[in-house]
Amino acid sequence: MDTLKIFSHLLFFIFFFFCSYLHTTTSTDTCIRAACRSTKPEIRFPFRIEGRQSKSCGYPGFHLSCDSSNQTILELPYSGKFSVQGIDYAAQEIWINDPNNCLPQRILWLNLSGSPFNGVNYQKFTFFNCSLDYLKYGFNPIACLSGGNYTVFATSSTKVVSSLSSSCQRVTTVAVPVEWASHDQILKSDLSNNLRLTWDKPKCRKCESRGGECRLKANSTRQTICSNAPGRGITRSVRYAITVGAGVPTLLCILGLLCFVCGKVQSCTVRRNSIPELNATVAPQPTIEDGLDGPTIESYPKIVIGESRRLPKPDDNTCPICLCEYWPKETLRSIPQCQHCFHADCIDEWLRLNATCPICRNSPERPSSPVQDS
Repeated sequence: MDTLKIFSHLLFFIFFFFCSYLHTTTSTDTCIRAACRSTKPEIRFPFRIEGRQSKSCGYPGFHLSCDSSNQTILELPYSGKFSVQGIDYAAQEIWINDPNNCLPQRILWLNLSGSPFNGVNYQKFTFFNCSLDYLKYGFNPIACLSGGNYTVFATSSTKVVSSLSSSCQRVTTVAVPVEWASHDQILKSDLSNNLRLTWDKPKCRKCESRGGECRLKANSTRQTICSNAPGRGITRSVRYAITVGAGVPTLLCILGLLCFVCGKVQSCTVRRNSIPELNATVAPQPTIEDGLDGPTIESYPKIVIGESRRLPKPDDNTCPICLCEYWPKETLRSIPQCQHCFHADCIDEWLRLNATCPICRNSPERPSSPVQDS
């Protein structure tokens, strides 16, 4: 009975330790992605939604909110609240508009000072107050600024500005960060399209373009790091593959051995009174093949991916361990016997724990080959 207690306690300890390790290795960040509603832009670093994501999940000056109609709202210090229409994290651009559907009125007083944002493409527009007769010229009137006996137009054409200046009241000229459009669209624009803004800091373009996740560095409010980018460090997917690939078989072997020993002990206890002498033979312990040492791993050939992205096997354009596509100038390592290629960081970690190829399970030998450039 004491043996059973010891075995059960040991089994519980091993199971708890393994589950804790797996959770630590594969746990996702506390900064989950959010949105004001399903049809609105996904919000993640450097932005965050107040009340739904903590301060550490966003960069200073990039806080957003959700209004009563679940619109995503960005508040500029000197220009008020705007609705967010879209965010391009790789290009570091955000598109905003007026939640009350009168963007031209907001443009007249637009001031980006005190915010981290700048306009992407500025275009000068001149506002005119004209009589209703000018509707026949084909301009798009700004409805929310026009009245019953007058019409407000905005144009960026110097010729139109010169023509209207003599017959209409010139209101003002402002530089507008408009979205890209053709000349004719800008000429006849009622300025209802979104404003296109960008930001310089934090600089996450390179990280986002590589498929990584930009975030604040631990214990910092300004410094950022790029995590989970292919080819940079050990990603969560690699850690998960190594944990499952190496940890599960090891755990099963240990549990099998414990069950065998426990069974033998129980058998000895039951038969002790009926058999005067027992010559028990203990089965040999299962051997667990260890990983390879550093010099052996380093002896396997490396390949530096060139712009052509040519590999020994043309169809192998994705690392089988982290499942990320290979990019130019990334360093791969191949196993000579089977020619299977992997990210160098990925296969190095694998081979330290497993002495077999992750794909074909063949045990590689110890070749020696220089670094190549494809």
